[in-house]
Amino acid sequence: MRCMKKKLLLGALTATAAMALAACAPSTTGPATGGSGSPSAPSSISVGVISSETGPLAGYGKQYLDAFKAGLDYATDGTGAVDGAKLDVAYRDDAGDPDTAVTAAKDMIGSGTKILLGSVSSGVALAVAEQAAQNKVLFISGPAAADAITGINKYTFRSGRQSAQDVATAGTFLTDITGKKITVFAQNTAFGQGNEAAVKAILGAKGATVNSVLVPEDATEFTPFAQQILQGKPDLVFVAWAGATSGAMWQALSQQHVLGAIPVVTGLGDSPTYSAYGEASGKIQFLSYYFPGAADTDVEKKMIDMVTAAGGTPDLFSPDGFNAAIMLVHAVKEGHGDVPAMIKALEGYTFDGVKGKTTVRASDHALLQEMYQAKLVDNGGKFTPELIKSVPADEVSPAEVTK
Repeated sequence: MRCMKKKLLLGALTATAAMALAACAPSTTGPATGGSGSPSAPSSISVGVISSETGPLAGYGKQYLDAFKAGLDYATDGTGAVDGAKLDVAYRDDAGDPDTAVTAAKDMIGSGTKILLGSVSSGVALAVAEQAAQNKVLFISGPAAADAITGINKYTFRSGRQSAQDVATAGTFLTDITGKKITVFAQNTAFGQGNEAAVKAILGAKGATVNSVLVPEDATEFTPFAQQILQGKPDLVFVAWAGATSGAMWQALSQQHVLGAIPVVTGLGDSPTYSAYGEASGKIQFLSYYFPGAADTDVEKKMIDMVTAAGGTPDLFSPDGFNAAIMLVHAVKEGHGDVPAMIKALEGYTFDGVKGKTTVRASDHALLQEMYQAKLVDNGGKFTPELIKSVPADEVSPAEVTK
């Protein structure tokens, strides 16, 4: 078990950290060993993919699942097998309930499954990671962004970004962050306070002065809070907001000329949110984990083509599913279903992912990858994202978790 140097649980895109993990329970044939004691390929390997097919975050789960299936086809050249070993993949719906997920994971592990994937919710991922450690099985978490997942134990990896990478990307909108003043504008909730803590820990450590304007969750009039931002004269405003009042909040920032006077940065969500900012859309600067077309890599083009051909729509969390399949196939190819061997294969693994060169940091299993700056543009009444800048992975790498 690893202890955390930093546990920053929330970032700009983690308003939805409440999902659940379910599991699938096919049996697996344990790896045979050759005369040297090294694992050799079994005839089949059971894989459990756990994600939300129903529930509050089913849309995110669908993005992940559609891309995972496409990625599995891509990584196995359409065979569904690795070195002759068939991947028996089973899918189960967690419906957003962590307890259901843990129960299902226990059932699946009990039947012999050694590889788990999935999880859109941070709470779910943390619970399943605990099960993975207790039962010594491999777990590749998905879109769940909580920083606490990184380094939680040697059995847990991630196929997506984490909150610290979001926050670090926000800081790249300032040419020189040293001595700059950053205001966090958020609701006075666990989510908002978590963002405040993350910005202070990450951008404050880089030399910024961080203060906050935290708004009561039941507030409906935002003009006084917009005025507080202006009075503080920050160099950058970092907005972390969730819920039904988002439209009114953005309208207030626009009407009070906050958006015109100060750079305002927030996280770009998935495509259904692109129209949610109203008249403020063209004035906001967005940190982005991913949107289709941002990476312009051959792997991304393959993913987009394959997901689209299967009837899906590439979106925010598509890379997490596609990369998970690539990681799975590599682990099985090198480890043949033997958990310690698969862990060794993934630690330090660098591969051509959807977003380009992607590396699993050996020490704590953080997934190092580029991030993006973006803006929304009006294309005939429909807002679409446009790339401003790609941010190299080493500029937004999360703090390393030590043992």
